[in-house]
Amino acid sequence: MVEQVFDFVINHYILVSAFVFLLVAFVINEGKQGGAAITPTNLVNLVNREGAVLLDIRDIKEYGAGHIAGAMSMPVSSIDARIGELDAYKDKPVVLVCKMGQHASATGRKLKDLGFENVRRLSGGMGEWTANGLPVVK
Repeated sequence: MVEQVFDFVINHYILVSAFVFLLVAFVINEGKQGGAAITPTNLVNLVNREGAVLLDIRDIKEYGAGHIAGAMSMPVSSIDARIGELDAYKDKPVVLVCKMGQHASATGRKLKDLGFENVRRLSGGMGEWTANGLPVVK
């Protein structure tokens, strides 16, 4: 079986190369549609220099266990009902924070569709934030 895969790759290297290229392009495009990923260090700079708004989209229980200072709690399940609360921040950078950085992309696409132009995602979410030893508020 493995020999057949290698034979296929060798005999159809152009097809395999095109597939790999398209797969990588798809992954990059999907990531950017929900907002560019930002590291915890860059997040601190963005908040301090440009007054970025932190939107914590985890559920209330996770938010209460610890969140980034100044972050607004708006769970994914309530964003549609509470989107009006964010209208004042359309001209500022909005950084989405979730547990591990996975759910922020879909929410970022939703915000971009609603007119938010500068949407970003915390890379690795709160897991990355706490792993870097950065402070949380309870």
